[in-house]
Amino acid sequence: MTEGPGGLALIDRSQHELVLFDLDGVITPTADLHRAAWAELFAVYGFTDRDYLTFIDGRSRYDGVRAFLVSREVDLPEGQPDDAPGDGTVCALGNRKDAVFRERLDRGGVAAYTDAANLIDRLDEEGVASAVVSSSRNARAVLSAAGLLERFEVIVDGVVIESEGIRGKPDPEPFLLAARRSGASPARTIIIEDAESGVAAGASGGFGLVIGVDRVGTRDTLLAAGADVVVESLNEVTVNGATT
Repeated sequence: MTEGPGGLALIDRSQHELVLFDLDGVITPTADLHRAAWAELFAVYGFTDRDYLTFIDGRSRYDGVRAFLVSREVDLPEGQPDDAPGDGTVCALGNRKDAVFRERLDRGGVAAYTDAANLIDRLDEEGVASAVVSSSRNARAVLSAAGLLERFEVIVDGVVIESEGIRGKPDPEPFLLAARRSGASPARTIIIEDAESGVAAGASGGFGLVIGVDRVGTRDTLLAAGADVVVESLNEVTVNGATT
């Protein structure tokens, strides 16, 4: 594990050339919007925050639907990605959740976490590349709403994952794809994640450092999933020894 003074996570230019950020809950507080949209979708099943963290957080939309329905012993046909939003198929439920999320995003907008924006700026100043890896198909819309879309040359999101035919988190392939597209080796790449599935993906991919972000009291879960270090704020991350 690479740590700076006082146990802070250290990004060292001599060892690291790329930082891969998760989006929801790391760069933007859209995890709250997603959680609210899922709670609305599955209210009839008594959906809880624990359900969100266990079955949904970090997974693609349809994978989240499948995992949650299995937990409630509900069997639905898969359907097709172009199913109208509804309740009859896995895809219809996923598309209904997406419609609820987009409505909430359009209504309320989103701003980046200050600590995340500061770290992105600091990485740019130090010449360390950064990219976004998100299971969400709405990643570009969220980044655009937060004024950050142009900051990232490489974005691997739910749309890319589907088009490339790769598995999503907790499989490491989305992170590995982003590293390849950025021209960096996994060993010189840092993962920053707040979801158990994302941390597990980073831990299994041979990356140089996996930083867990605990904004909601999930430190033990992230460490158990394989995080090398867990911070409560990205202000705890140092770049070449200088705090962001």
